[in-house]
Amino acid sequence: MSSTTEPAGTGDDAQSLAADAAARRGKSKKRGVLIAVILAVIAAAAILAALLIPRGGAEATQRLVVGATPVPHAEVLEVVKPILAEQGIELEIVVFQDFIQPNAQLASGQLDANYYQYLPFLDNYNAENGTDLVPTVPVHIEPFGAFSDEFDSLDEVADGASIAIPNDPVNAGRALTLLEQEGLIVLANPGDPSSTINDIVENPRELKITELEGAQLARSIDQVDVAFVFANYALDVGIDPLSAIFTDKGNELYSEYLVTRPELVEDPRIVALNEALNSEAVREFILAEYEGSIDVAF
Repeated sequence: MSSTTEPAGTGDDAQSLAADAAARRGKSKKRGVLIAVILAVIAAAAILAALLIPRGGAEATQRLVVGATPVPHAEVLEVVKPILAEQGIELEIVVFQDFIQPNAQLASGQLDANYYQYLPFLDNYNAENGTDLVPTVPVHIEPFGAFSDEFDSLDEVADGASIAIPNDPVNAGRALTLLEQEGLIVLANPGDPSSTINDIVENPRELKITELEGAQLARSIDQVDVAFVFANYALDVGIDPLSAIFTDKGNELYSEYLVTRPELVEDPRIVALNEALNSEAVREFILAEYEGSIDVAF
């Protein structure tokens, strides 16, 4: 006769242990879900706080991107950098060597403002490109001079002399009206700053007038008889603007302005830059640094 003996720990005890294990697994799963929910809530709260709660020093990270030609515009902007920094504005200066890209990049939104041009140039750009860029404050006036290694005055310019002028419409017109003013040529519309080479109706000295990009003019003085050069480009290559044989100086029509888009005119960053550019610090810098070769326009 045989008999069956159950090992210890089986039967009811085994069922109890299994039930306890299942309960523990259930509690563990619930704890895992609860922990995941808590972590998700914490993460969401952190994101919300980052969005809604101002971070300390946030004002110091406000950026203002301004385009400028090298001299004196970028140098003047360097003067106002610390002034703006004290107001929590980081000024980024983008330097250009041409007269077109600063306006093109401002219109497209790559720049917040630019500083390099006078109103007739700005008006012409807006008309030609369908833009509505606006001036804010004038800063300085650059003389526009005729430079020559051959002659001591425009009166001395010989027949057949080569004359280099800017190749953009407004600045070319400014050079042509100066030539007319000095009696070297006659224009179809006397004194019209929008005149072009095609508007020359009398050229008694048979001057050979060619157009060059603004930055190239200062480097062409030894290649032509007379070159019309802006003071900024003259300074950039180490030429004293006061050494010009003729200078159109101090004309308020040619004050150089800070320019921006209409929607930014009242932006606090632009307002702060306006005030800084028309500050006593900038006035003193222009007068001391350029020693009369550039005039203050405010």
